[in-house]
Amino acid sequence: MSVRDERGITVAEVLIAAAVLALGLAALMSVVPVATYGVQDGGQTSTATFLAQQRLEEIRNATWDATTDCVGLSASAASTPAPSPAGTCGATTVTFPDEATVSGFAQYARQVRITDCGVTPCGSVTSSAMRLVTVTVTYRPLSAAGGSSANTSVTLEWLTAQQL
Repeated sequence: MSVRDERGITVAEVLIAAAVLALGLAALMSVVPVATYGVQDGGQTSTATFLAQQRLEEIRNATWDATTDCVGLSASAASTPAPSPAGTCGATTVTFPDEATVSGFAQYARQVRITDCGVTPCGSVTSSAMRLVTVTVTYRPLSAAGGSSANTSVTLEWLTAQQL
């Protein structure tokens, strides 16, 4: 009868392999929340940008007349819309009021500001025939459990000239 050298894996080797594998899995699991945050943040920013673009398109397509003109498409010149008869547009209602909650998007708020560049310069533009339309969408980003994060905003601007 011959004696053969029968080697196998020792318990110590199995424990070391399990520890190395556990460390690798723990490191991988620590990346999951960061990746989830990145995807969520990108989605929220995209949604806010979409909502701002949507409002800009509504403003571009709006019918403006002498009593409600705030973008310089008629003969009147005015700045920010106001909800009172003494408002800068002369209208009793605001065509694009601030939205504390955007319909269908509960965590988003949207506001429109229209500036007469002749009254308040729009960068280097100081012509009273130009208007700067600013749409700002604000939202609260994802935060850690129990944590509180500050609101984040996406702002789009559109500079338009008076059309005669």
